[in-house]
Amino acid sequence: MEYAKQLSEEFEIKEEYAQNIINLLDEGNTIPFIARYRKEMHGTLDDQTIREISERLEYLRGLDKRRGEIFELISGLEKMNDDIAKALDGAKTLAELEDIYRPFKPKRKTRASVAKEKGLEPLADMIFAQDNININDEAQKYIDSEKGVGTVEDAVQGAMDIIAENISDNAEIRKRLKNIIRLNAYIVSKAADPDKDSVYTVYYDYRELVKNIPGHRILAIDRGEKEDILKVSIDIEPEKCLNIMKRLLVKGDNECSELIAKACEDSYERLIFPSVEREIRSELTDTADEQAIKLFALNLRQLLMQPPVKGHVAIGLDPGYRTGCKLAVVDATGRVLDTSVIYPTHGEAQVKKSKQTLKDMIKRYNAEIIAIGNGTASKETEMFTAECISEIDSRVSYMVVSEAGASVYSASKLAAAEMPDLDLTLRSAVSIARRLQDPLAELVKIEPKAIGVGQYQHDMPQKRLSEALDGVVEDCVNSVGADLNTASPALLSRVSGVNAAVSKNIVAYREENGAFTSRAELKKVPKLGPKAFEQCAGFLRVPESKNPLDNTGVHPESYTAAKQLLELCGYELSDISNGNISELRKKAEKTGLENISEKIGIGVPTLQDIIKEITKPGRDPRDELPPPLLRTDVLDIKDLQVGMELKGTVRNVIDFGAFIDIGVHQDGLVHISQISEKRIKHPSDVLKVGDVVSVRILKVDAEKGRISLTMKPIK
Repeated sequence: MEYAKQLSEEFEIKEEYAQNIINLLDEGNTIPFIARYRKEMHGTLDDQTIREISERLEYLRGLDKRRGEIFELISGLEKMNDDIAKALDGAKTLAELEDIYRPFKPKRKTRASVAKEKGLEPLADMIFAQDNININDEAQKYIDSEKGVGTVEDAVQGAMDIIAENISDNAEIRKRLKNIIRLNAYIVSKAADPDKDSVYTVYYDYRELVKNIPGHRILAIDRGEKEDILKVSIDIEPEKCLNIMKRLLVKGDNECSELIAKACEDSYERLIFPSVEREIRSELTDTADEQAIKLFALNLRQLLMQPPVKGHVAIGLDPGYRTGCKLAVVDATGRVLDTSVIYPTHGEAQVKKSKQTLKDMIKRYNAEIIAIGNGTASKETEMFTAECISEIDSRVSYMVVSEAGASVYSASKLAAAEMPDLDLTLRSAVSIARRLQDPLAELVKIEPKAIGVGQYQHDMPQKRLSEALDGVVEDCVNSVGADLNTASPALLSRVSGVNAAVSKNIVAYREENGAFTSRAELKKVPKLGPKAFEQCAGFLRVPESKNPLDNTGVHPESYTAAKQLLELCGYELSDISNGNISELRKKAEKTGLENISEKIGIGVPTLQDIIKEITKPGRDPRDELPPPLLRTDVLDIKDLQVGMELKGTVRNVIDFGAFIDIGVHQDGLVHISQISEKRIKHPSDVLKVGDVVSVRILKVDAEKGRISLTMKPIK
């Protein structure tokens, strides 16, 4: 297969770019490196698109490998012919290949295989030819009591079994029937026990066209079936399929033709439909899984790229009832300054003592922000915190943050290595504080699927989910970059070209030799060879370096070009550090970007990136986003009234809407129909995790803890 041509057509890019991406991937370059530092070779595609191209390339190569295996297997049986070879060449999916191979596949014992052992295949071929023969006379010739063929009826039935299986193995028929079923069939779910109450009651008597049913309903139905609460099937009028089969297979109007029509019915009911039903259910699940994984990945990307709250001492509160609320104070770099345990949900004396402890911590360490975990007792802790803030003369605000995965992290070897002197419950409070300071740096320490911004994530194919989410983490870390002298091993291991072993070696090197003073010093790190240096250097920052380019996203391979650019525009390298370079873009554009790129030997996209980087050294793309919503007061669900307008933070985007934190313990739901006045295909078209939005209360059910919201303006 000509992969470059195929990919260029599918992704609507130049064939040259597709071939360059294939070559770059095959040479061992990482996707972040290709996206950032080889833009001229692929037309400035982003990392997500290049990742999709990489995944598609892997599929196409797997398809060709299986095509070759099937060709060899059929050839080994001496059954290969031009028609089969042509069909194999034309197959576009693995399912099509397997349908072509189906007739040649070794089978377990079937009614057809038993009939073949009885020598009835010639009779089956004779009937299938549909010549005007006397079937009784022909069948008489195959009666053999030793083989188990005692009567004419036995012989004809055995021949029919062979014909039914041959029809079932016909790739063209299966392909046509699958298309008919995909377009016309319904997926149907019924209650296993209609009297039993469950979360699946909406699906107790449900049917929807296969072609229309959205992924989130497929996943819900699948889960209900796994839990033995639902019985699920695909329903279609058999005649829709049988008419096609008979039109293709029944020739003429004689006794043989009548038998072929009956064989079609048997083949469809006993063999084809049950098999195709399984395949289509599997397709629906695979498609739904892929959609859910993409949505999870999108939500994760937005969560990781939330703006950090830099330069502030933070207090993390990990709420709890019986064991108390764990408290941790961390400085602006995330270093632990103090810890404690308070009991804001216990008796009056304990509440008073807890208030004094929190107030003392705020005053002693000049804390300005408080992060509260959203788990058990979160609401009570939030109310307690708001009360404390109102009683002190300090500018302190708080934010409720997701603590998903915090307990997993606090019990991990990584947390034990980072905070060996702290109890694991206190480590959780530290993690919560750091999540507010720098979500990306903290959340990379946790397995992505434990972060909790998806739906049905435990039902997903775990390998595929992990691959997709790991790709998101990698893209996010590399788009932000990492400080070589402060980044944790967990963060460093996500940098392009750096694996877990090398990340530990980087940390060990700086602990032994002191802070890195340049990017070039990376070459001294054990097991970090030339290829790894090429891949990672541009994503690692060294603010302490004498060379200001080491604190930018300019790759070392472009340092000479960057210096030539500065000279052409009348600047020196030191101007980067001094901040005297704001007019660089204007001067470069006046000279002409194409003229400059020709003179210094780099492409225009790379030149534009260099200008962008050196005019803002140490640039963090997250700083350009709106800041998170910090609060100083708290609402109770009982305070909410229909029509009330509030500000909220998007916590999770799902197929049918989005959950919004509006400052009460329970997140509110904005249904997809309430997001915009315009019709939208998916909530992610408008909303992303972390967005601060204005909402109005539509409905409140305090007893069930349900809040319905709208983003539509009042008419």
